[in-house]
Amino acid sequence: MKLEISGIVIIVGAYGSGKTEVAINLAVHMNAKGTSVRLADLDLVNPYFRTREARQALRRLGIDVVLPPARYMQADLPILTPEVSGMLRHPSGLTLLDVGGDDVGATVLAALADSMAGKTLQVLQVINPHRPGTDTVGGCLKMRRAIEAKARMTITGIIGNANIMEETTEQDILGGYTFAKQVAEAGNIPLVFITTPAALLTRLDKKDIHCPVLALRRQLVPPWKRADALEAGASASNG
Repeated sequence: MKLEISGIVIIVGAYGSGKTEVAINLAVHMNAKGTSVRLADLDLVNPYFRTREARQALRRLGIDVVLPPARYMQADLPILTPEVSGMLRHPSGLTLLDVGGDDVGATVLAALADSMAGKTLQVLQVINPHRPGTDTVGGCLKMRRAIEAKARMTITGIIGNANIMEETTEQDILGGYTFAKQVAEAGNIPLVFITTPAALLTRLDKKDIHCPVLALRRQLVPPWKRADALEAGASASNG
């Protein structure tokens, strides 16, 4: 199955779910397929591991990255630029929003309601079963309700991200797929795609995975580690 996604796509999820890595790699994947991509960093909660940390690599690939003003780049402040409102009022290709974690991070979306009025949105919840609070179906649904209440938006799909960085195994990905499917079914929304570390993509037994798979090349790393080279992240086909 090919991963095709366009329009306004909002990435939400629990703190530590890996949603920013997902947003970055999704932007790279769709850019490589010829889709114009604009990616806005709306993470106003976590001062570390935000989309802005990968801005130079993304811009080298031709991805338009919308960030706070330079003087506020490292600030933990609720700063929304006119450029963000503009990209929502006049979307093209893929307009991707990376939102802060938990319901607190999702609060910023309520401030953008006017800019998104009348637009068709995909609001995708990243779930990671290896994180506290979202390691059960009930926990994921509880997080969904909290995010929806603060964002004043309805989550429309699930992204499964059963990632524990270097320790991730093929069994983790397969088990995470089953879990994500259960969450999607319990919430009566689709499982849009799952992720896997790029190194596992060719080794992954995909015969029982019935959704697209996005390969992740890790960008948000501690200072003593080097980020993976960003390139066209292929999505796995089933069959």
